[in-house]
Amino acid sequence: MSKTESKTAMCPSALEEGSALTLDFSKLRQIGRGEAAVIPAAVQDYDTKEVLIVAYVNEEALAYTLTHGVAAFWSTSRNELWVKGATSGDTLELVEVRVNCEQNSLLYLVRPLGAGACHTKGADGKARTACYYRRIEMVEGPAGGPEEGPIAQRRLEFV
Repeated sequence: MSKTESKTAMCPSALEEGSALTLDFSKLRQIGRGEAAVIPAAVQDYDTKEVLIVAYVNEEALAYTLTHGVAAFWSTSRNELWVKGATSGDTLELVEVRVNCEQNSLLYLVRPLGAGACHTKGADGKARTACYYRRIEMVEGPAGGPEEGPIAQRRLEFV
């Protein structure tokens, strides 16, 4: 079973709360085969500078964002407009939108208005402020530097 197949077969709680590293390197290929013309949008808290999420934006989502002053994205799995906070209440108020040098990605600078930006909850049952709540374990090799080896052997640690 490939990494992608094992990730797809993995239950959401194991993927979102586990320590196994199962990165989905096929995500952009899947999006490229789809019908939606999208670009990535990194979302950063304007005040704390914490990176909250990375999502995808099409023209409709960007127009909604600029018109309504809240972060909206294009859901590549549901193929529909996704207004962050519309169901959870965890709205991201837009402060500014930046465009990268090649005009193929965006940076949304926002102020979170709810409990968190991630759809997952921490051990305390509260929404996480951001989707980047785990880091890849750094393992020292025999010479004291980073250990070489397959990525799959690395584990995730909660931060």
